[in-house]
Amino acid sequence: MNKLLILIPALFAFACQTKNSDDLKEAAKKYEDVHSFADPSKAIVKHLDLDIKVDFDTKLISGKASWTIENPAKGDEIIFDSRNLKISKVTLGEEEKETTFTLGDVTEFLGQALTVKIEAATSKVNIYYSNSADAAAVQWLNPQQTAGKKYPFMFTQSQAILARTWIPCQDSPGIRFTYNAKVSVPKELLALMSAENPQEKNADGVYTFKQPNAIPSYLMALAVGDMSFKAVDNRTGVYAEPATLVKAAYELADMGKMTTAAEKIYGPYKWGRYDVLVLPPSFPFGGMENPMLTFATPTIIAGDRSLVSLIAHELAHSWSGNLVTNANWNDFWLNEGFTTYFERRIVEDVYGKDEAKMQELLGYQGLQDLVKEMGATNADTKLKANYEGRDPDEGVSDIAYEKGYSFIRTIEDAVGREKFDAFLRGYFDSHAFNSVTTEEFLAYLEKNLLKGDKALQDKININSWVYQPGLPTNSPAVGSDRFKSLDSLISQWQKSGDISVLNKKLATNEALYLISHLPADVTIKQMADLDRTFKFTASGNSEIQAAWYTLSVRMKYKPAYSNIETFLTEVGRRKFLMPIYKEMVKTSEGKVWAKKIYAKARPNYHSVAYNSIDEVLK
Repeated sequence: MNKLLILIPALFAFACQTKNSDDLKEAAKKYEDVHSFADPSKAIVKHLDLDIKVDFDTKLISGKASWTIENPAKGDEIIFDSRNLKISKVTLGEEEKETTFTLGDVTEFLGQALTVKIEAATSKVNIYYSNSADAAAVQWLNPQQTAGKKYPFMFTQSQAILARTWIPCQDSPGIRFTYNAKVSVPKELLALMSAENPQEKNADGVYTFKQPNAIPSYLMALAVGDMSFKAVDNRTGVYAEPATLVKAAYELADMGKMTTAAEKIYGPYKWGRYDVLVLPPSFPFGGMENPMLTFATPTIIAGDRSLVSLIAHELAHSWSGNLVTNANWNDFWLNEGFTTYFERRIVEDVYGKDEAKMQELLGYQGLQDLVKEMGATNADTKLKANYEGRDPDEGVSDIAYEKGYSFIRTIEDAVGREKFDAFLRGYFDSHAFNSVTTEEFLAYLEKNLLKGDKALQDKININSWVYQPGLPTNSPAVGSDRFKSLDSLISQWQKSGDISVLNKKLATNEALYLISHLPADVTIKQMADLDRTFKFTASGNSEIQAAWYTLSVRMKYKPAYSNIETFLTEVGRRKFLMPIYKEMVKTSEGKVWAKKIYAKARPNYHSVAYNSIDEVLK
């Protein structure tokens, strides 16, 4: 009996150890990320207390990152991601007991592993550091590069794996943490983060922030500059430079309506406030869905609210992306495919079905063009991607966005919108503030919607959409009555040569459709007629400008050349820059022209943009 009593605790301890070992193995599989050095199955971050100073003279961010951690393996080390960071010391606990650390070999794109010696009971790691003046996530703008021309400006762009260039962190979308921050900036400037924000400057230039919801590192964001705030309604508003604020607030007046529309579809907005910061022109993306504070390009300011579907997209990320996140960058479509779908649902609710249908058709045609350019058997046209050994930023393409959207639309068509909406709301609620893999989503889809229905599974054709290249044969039908009417007018013009048949006011999407559907042998005279009728070259709409300028380069329409140079010099949005530069380098004289412009423009671009363009022009 005594032997049995001795044996029972031993067996219990062994069972616990086995279960713990199994849990760690499962965690290791869950958190597997080829773009991070971290091993969160052994030690994982849970909360960040950040205390930093932003120095415009040295172009440095420096201070202390204090990480609250969990150490389930009771091991003796924790691994962070870093890239070009200077680590001065690392301490443990509130008592700040100094410990040892090592920086691993430099790996392209990934940087270095920062390995810190810890103890089994360690719950806090304090890292004293500064970044480099050329940190890839950070852009420092001199006063002349801002709208106000008086003060400098700084902003970060952490997606996909650039957070590690300004904060030592476990830089994987599968790892989530809450954070508090204290940020010291010049007294005349305001600091904002992806958190609860101030709405006006204070006297001492020291700002505190709180993000109570667990987020991944790529959603860490900071902006410092001469910024003011204007409310849209009681929970939405706009930040911008004072010189831009009135125009920006007018353009984004429908933010409150969009938030209400989103909540009607997929449930309450869980982040408190939803504000937008309109940045200087060098911002490389259309928008970045930083929680509670979307960063947006000023290229959405067209004066007529025609480009604000971008805000619908970033708002939609508050559910698909920020609330439920892709666990690694090979699953990027989970963020962007769902968000593109949700964006168009918001647009349909606020602006009508015609607008949503036009966007859908333009998106699908762009996807077809991309697949044709890449090749239908190209592995990078799969939804489930593989970017091991490459920068995951390469995954920012219409494959994740538009092929992902088409897959989601295919599911909706197969089961019906009402049933699909209920399914998606359950998906967001049940996975809130968590990260998921493609396989986890598909398992949830099978369990909660398909439920073994073979006919439904065959109709959706999941394997072809997710794991095969190219476009499946069951792509959803797309069409637009507005575009059909425009097709008729284009046909009349081509037959008669009389531009007056097209002399009607075009909505932005109609203009984009017209430009993209001109015949390959369009003449310079026809382009001049179009330009005279619709003022494309002098348009204040950045989407129209980018499409027209790309065509103008291709057709050597020289009346647009001066405007093209100005556009490439003043705009930093990669989506607009890349097609124009790609078109320019197709001819020897065009490449000379492109390099001449780029020499002047490159200092105004963020690293996300110039790294891509460098490849085009090399």
